[in-house]
Amino acid sequence: MSTATGSPGYLTPSMRTARLLNATGVHRLVSRILVALILVAAGVMFLPWQQNVQGTGQVTSFRPEDRPQTVPTLIAGRIDKWHVAEGEFVKKGTLLVTISEIKESFLDPKTVSRTGEQVTGKEQSIVAKRAKVDALGRQIAALEDGRRLSIEKGRNKVKQYEAAVQAAEIDSVVAFRQLERNRQLFDEGLKSRADLEAYQVKGQSATAKLVEKRQETENARIELSSIEAEYSEKIAKASSDRSATQAEIGEGQADVAKLRMTYSSLQIRNDMYRIVAPQDGYVVRAVKQGIGETLKEGDPVVTVMPSNPQQAVEIYVKPMDVPLLSIGRKVRLQFDGWPALQFSGWPSVAVGTFGGVIRVVDYVNSADGKYRILVSADPEDEPWPKELRVGSGVLGWAMLDEVRVWFEIWRKLNGFPPTVLKNGDAAASTKKA
Repeated sequence: MSTATGSPGYLTPSMRTARLLNATGVHRLVSRILVALILVAAGVMFLPWQQNVQGTGQVTSFRPEDRPQTVPTLIAGRIDKWHVAEGEFVKKGTLLVTISEIKESFLDPKTVSRTGEQVTGKEQSIVAKRAKVDALGRQIAALEDGRRLSIEKGRNKVKQYEAAVQAAEIDSVVAFRQLERNRQLFDEGLKSRADLEAYQVKGQSATAKLVEKRQETENARIELSSIEAEYSEKIAKASSDRSATQAEIGEGQADVAKLRMTYSSLQIRNDMYRIVAPQDGYVVRAVKQGIGETLKEGDPVVTVMPSNPQQAVEIYVKPMDVPLLSIGRKVRLQFDGWPALQFSGWPSVAVGTFGGVIRVVDYVNSADGKYRILVSADPEDEPWPKELRVGSGVLGWAMLDEVRVWFEIWRKLNGFPPTVLKNGDAAASTKKA
């Protein structure tokens, strides 16, 4: 043992390791490899790195009218017949479902025609009342003319009686003067008593006639006043009847307006028994099934997907990343079902991803606290696959500023947020994306 161990050709493990390390060729090779690795690592540290904000979402439509639409029933009813099947393409206005009435107020199939008859009857009543108003107007005009003529006639009669009174007064004065002269002659014995009595009778007769004419004049004045009162009463009554009829016409017009509104509503309601497609698209799902199922107002019946939607992607990002995003920034997208190799910091070497541009950044957060951004296809990039369907999952990277790899590693280690340009120019920050 000791002899073998101490022989000149024997090498201990440490001696063999030292001999290997002292080997010039191996040492030189290892040194070169290490130097190369260090140089490569140093070079990588100065390569450009695209900062990004990552989020997940799904395929949707940019315009609200291009998104899947649930077609509801506007009235309560019962399903009578289905006219389409799921997956079928329909044009705008195509009949989808026919429903029937279930409300007692509209069960009569002649409700519309009967309401139309009510409208016609009310309109005819208004026409008759308008004719009555015209007749009352003519009656009032005739009464006005009659009053004017009667008053004129009464005034003329009063004037005639006043003239007769004046004549009677003159006759009375003459008769009394003759009586006085004949009384003097009788006292002188020149006239007989019979002549005197005759003149007395004549004077009394003139006096009586004067009283009679005055009475007749007063009666004529009273009659003139009664004519005014009589005609005023008749005119007032006719005017009152005309006003009442005009009020009835107003009420009738209000009733006609209500009936017409009801008539129009019934006509529109009849059209609501037919549920039609709001636009061109595909019937993707029947929410209500079967025949005879009852529906309430606003219940969804069928879902229609527009045929040619303007596709977009909605991605949800954290609130802390929202200030870094702006309209016009570039986005890289990876769709479910399309294999992709994504280097988030080097979009130029990504495989199987597609380009997008931010079009909308929501001002309010969603239910889970994240914010939604809408992304449309980048016209300068490869078009999106035609096979995409609304609702497909998406993984997206919103491209931010370009920095060096060493800065990104330093930022990650210190937990600093990504950087954005001070002037906020999204185009400048994304021109290399």
